[in-house]
Parts: sequence; C-alpha cells; structure tokens
Amino acid sequence: MNRRTFLEKTSLLSAAALLPLGACSDAYASPFKLGYQLFSVNEDMNRDPVGTLTALHKMGYQDVEVYGFDPEKITYYGLPAADVKAVLDERAMTASSGHYGFSDFLLKPEDELKRYVDACIAGAKILQSPFITWPWLAPEYRNPEHFRVMAEKLNLIGEQVQAAGLRLAYHNHGYEFTDHNGTSGWEIILAETDPQLVKLQMDMYWVMHEGLATPKALVADQPGRFVMWHIKDMDKVSRDYTELGNGSIDYAEVLPNPQESGLEFFYIEQGGNFTHSPMQSAETSASYFQTHLRHLI
Repeated sequence: MNRRTFLEKTSLLSAAALLPLGACSDAYASPFKLGYQLFSVNEDMNRDPVGTLTALHKMGYQDVEVYGFDPEKITYYGLPAADVKAVLDERAMTASSGHYGFSDFLLKPEDELKRYVDACIAGAKILQSPFITWPWLAPEYRNPEHFRVMAEKLNLIGEQVQAAGLRLAYHNHGYEFTDHNGTSGWEIILAETDPQLVKLQMDMYWVMHEGLATPKALVADQPGRFVMWHIKDMDKVSRDYTELGNGSIDYAEVLPNPQESGLEFFYIEQGGNFTHSPMQSAETSASYFQTHLRHLI
C-alpha cells in the first residue's frame, strides 16, 4: 500500500468514526442485508404484523425470514402473501427466505408433499423469496432411519423448487450432530443429499452449542454450500439463547469467510430467553451487530 492510499483510507476511517451509528452502517457498503428471523418475534407478528415489520425496519433490519405460513390460504401471519409483500415494499424490505413446515410431511405420500411444496412455492414467488427452507425435524424422527427418509425428501423438494426457479436450503439445530452408533444425522444429510439441489443454512448457535465442530470447519468441509447463516448468542450460564453481545459466542472469531461459505443472506435470531421483550431483544442485537460485527459481513 503506498502512502497516498494509506492516507486516503485513514481519512475515511477517521471520518466514519465521527458519524452516528446509522451513517457508519451506510459507510460500510456490505453486500449483505441485515436480516431477522421472524420466529424471534412470533407473538408480535401474530398480534400486529404490520406494526412489527415497521418497528424492525426502524431498527435497521432490511431483510426478514418469514414464518407463520398457511398453505391453504397462502398467507403469512394471517395476511395474504401479496399484502405482506406490499408492506415490505413500502419499507424497502425484502423476505429472502422462509421457514416452512416440511417435517409434518416426512412420512406422508409424495403427492401430498408435492401439493404442499407447490403452495410454498406460490407464497415464496409472491414474496419474491429466492429460498425455501426446511427448518425442523420432529423429535420422534431424529434417528438414522428417518434422517435418510428426510434426505430423500430434501432431494425431491429440491428438484421441485429448482424447477420453479427457486432454491431449497436445510437449517440445522443441534440434534443432527448427535451420535447414533457411529453415524449422525448431519453425516447422513451431507452424504445423501445433492449439493446442487439442497443448500445449507447454518445456525451458528447450535453448532457452537454442540461443540463438535466450528462454523469455519463446517464451511471448510462444504465450501460454497452454506448460502445462509443464523446468528444468535448463547447465555453464559444457562447456554440458552440470548441477545448478541450478552452471551459467550465471540462472533468476531467464529464467523467464517462469507465468500468461502457461499453466503447470500444472514439472519439474526433469538427464539426465547429475552432479557426484556422479543422486540427489545431484536433492537439490542441489531445495535450490537452494527457496532461490532457489521464490518465482518
């Protein structure tokens, strides 16, 4: 770096330090939107979806991952998908992914699953969401036999979603890493799903909670496949969820390289254990992220 370039960069950093938080966020031109998983504010969304999205927008969130889908009515939190899209558009927000209830269809006939996927595609297309995500596996299915069934279904859904011009991702929790006599659900998912059809959404809290690998190690094993991340902190005592900055996960150290990961979207999330309220926790995490982590993503 020559002297002129060094002075220019130093001047920019000095000027940015004098700007308010929002201006600093704009000064760092991240290619990734600040996202929030709406399950974190599920009660607020059920009570007042428009007001909740408005409040999240004011906190600085630009993207959301939807929840609360009704396949019969093609609604989210009781609002027609087109109305949700209009609310997001008015606030210059997007919904780049959604969590859908695929676990309920694990053992149902393929034609029932296909109809459900068609409904998910219809909703996602109205929202202009590029991703549909499988987020959960019911406790009674968390064994090798059913993980293999799920892998087969993931490939089928991936084909159907891809044919519609969208993409499928799988979201991990901690149970995928449990050992079952020498194998795990995670190993089965990686071995038996097509990486071209089934992308991955890494929940970093659960990866750190289980302690068997790090997010960086998982990315090194499957480079380019972790197209989405979930970021939440872990309480120092209970190891439950907590607001970013209040817990034990050093995300400045933990975060993988976004390019190596294949990252396209990330979402802050907190499924419970709120210090004050879900909305206050959303604001606390947004503020911490913008101050301490934004420059890393």
